[in-house]
Amino acid sequence: MEQTHIGPSGTAAAAGAQRRVLIVEDDRTIVDAIAARLRAEGFQVRTAGDGPAAVDTAEAWQPDLLVLDVMLPGFDGLEVCRRVQAQRPVPVLMLTARDDETDMLVGLGVGADDYMTKPFSMRELAARVHVLLRRVERATLAAHTPRSGILRLGELEIDHAQRRVRVRGADVHLTPTEFDLLVCLANTPRAVLSREQLLAEVWDWADASGTRTVDSHIKALRRKIGAERIRTVHGVGYALETPAA
Repeated sequence: MEQTHIGPSGTAAAAGAQRRVLIVEDDRTIVDAIAARLRAEGFQVRTAGDGPAAVDTAEAWQPDLLVLDVMLPGFDGLEVCRRVQAQRPVPVLMLTARDDETDMLVGLGVGADDYMTKPFSMRELAARVHVLLRRVERATLAAHTPRSGILRLGELEIDHAQRRVRVRGADVHLTPTEFDLLVCLANTPRAVLSREQLLAEVWDWADASGTRTVDSHIKALRRKIGAERIRTVHGVGYALETPAA
């Protein structure tokens, strides 16, 4: 049953009011801790402990966001992510017990928007949930307030209104986070943006501890639009390369 947190003043927490979060995790201690924190933030919460239950709950309950562990009974979190995203687009924060970049890239490749490695702080998890939901709101607003024209940078096209990207005329599927990251780089082509700048602009996250998240999303983005289009400036950040005038 969904619960609304009542604060000391007797009023319901408003930050996550009416937003639904499905927690998919088979460790009861972790589930209880995440659920307690998100309910305190005002979210409605349901939980699932295995892959099949997660897919069924997501289809029936239509959550606004998934907090999804990679290792699950039944079938793993990557397969859950594939199946849920096939039903409807929904932001996914993936949890992994291993600090393995391959796992992270695979998770991003099947539709996850962000990831956290265990152990993690509940404060940071709650902050990332809020960030992902704000990004969905911005994307919805952008879809209803289209900009004129399409940004073309050589063979790369970015359609802001439809949130579509094409390379050499072929559509490229990007996650919402990857799209926002690309747009951020494209707003100042050839200019080097630090990891901290990208965290602040794309994730609304001011803590430099998240810079590895930026690196993994850049790698996933390179695989989709071409590695040569994003230049690394070691020790600083990244720049979107454009054809010479």
